[in-house]
Amino acid sequence: MRLTPKAERGGYIDGAWWPRSGELTTELPDLLAVLSVRLGPIWRVVYDPAGWTDTPRQTTLDDGHTVRLDPYPFELWNTMYVCGRESELIVLQVIPSSTDDHTAHTALMAAVTPESATRTPR
Repeated sequence: MRLTPKAERGGYIDGAWWPRSGELTTELPDLLAVLSVRLGPIWRVVYDPAGWTDTPRQTTLDDGHTVRLDPYPFELWNTMYVCGRESELIVLQVIPSSTDDHTAHTALMAAVTPESATRTPR
């Protein structure tokens, strides 16, 4: 995962994430643990269902709190919204798990450049 610095946020995409599998509920615990440092408690994840296997409507994390999972076919393919309880939001570009190492690394680096921070969905 790669995120824009908090002070530089303000564009559409806040970072990129390259999960290791297509199982959202398997991949989320580690991602949400990292993002909760910036967002506080996370209550909802809105994700593009095209990139994941069938996913339940919610998942329970190791700490016992439940996170709502909402599929939504985004116009900007493979986008994910991670919503904190205090109206904070991080928008990630999700790099498919099947992407080769070189291409994924390039996409991670490109996701947090000044040009990408101002990119809007098509």
